[in-house]
Amino acid sequence: MKIFKKILNTGLILIVVSALFVWWSNTTIESDTEAFNSFNINDIPKEKVGIVLGTGKTLANGQPNLYFNYRIDAAAELHKAGKVQYFIVSGDNSKKNYNEPEDMKFALMEKGVPENHIFEDFAGFRTLDSVVRAKEIFGQKELVIISQKFHNQRAVFLAQQNGMTAYGYNAKDVNKAMGFKTNLREKFARAKVYWDMFFGVEPKFGGEKIQIP
Repeated sequence: MKIFKKILNTGLILIVVSALFVWWSNTTIESDTEAFNSFNINDIPKEKVGIVLGTGKTLANGQPNLYFNYRIDAAAELHKAGKVQYFIVSGDNSKKNYNEPEDMKFALMEKGVPENHIFEDFAGFRTLDSVVRAKEIFGQKELVIISQKFHNQRAVFLAQQNGMTAYGYNAKDVNKAMGFKTNLREKFARAKVYWDMFFGVEPKFGGEKIQIP
């Protein structure tokens, strides 16, 4: 019985410590990036390059993914306003018939962004990969990140930790009910940012340098 109580107490302590760590991670990332994220396009400085963070064009049930649509809309707004000249579309294409960068590229072209102003990054499997590769592969130390606010906060923080200057242009978010799972997952993803930093985790793939004019 004493051993059981000791195990139970240890488990409770671990749960409390883990919960506090998740809370601290989220609070720190939000506070450190608050001044660099905005829904107002007038707050975003002119930068040569913007990076659109990947997500699927459609949901598992075949319905349109509003996260995708709203990110494309936000990127197109930046381009039309003269805030961003070129885009890196960074995402996953590891599965057959699933290609986030290509889908984003075609969607941006439909919005009027010239094809030669769009660069595909097919190794953006994680936000960490997308951000670091923008610097290491595409040579960008200053850029605008396009995604929803909850995602931009983490992405801008990662950029800051890797010696970059980044501004997040917040795309429209989906309603709380639809985005509940995504937002819950984000809480733990922010804790993992510190885990990755502690263990020196790097992007899964490198590659040849790609020059943006």
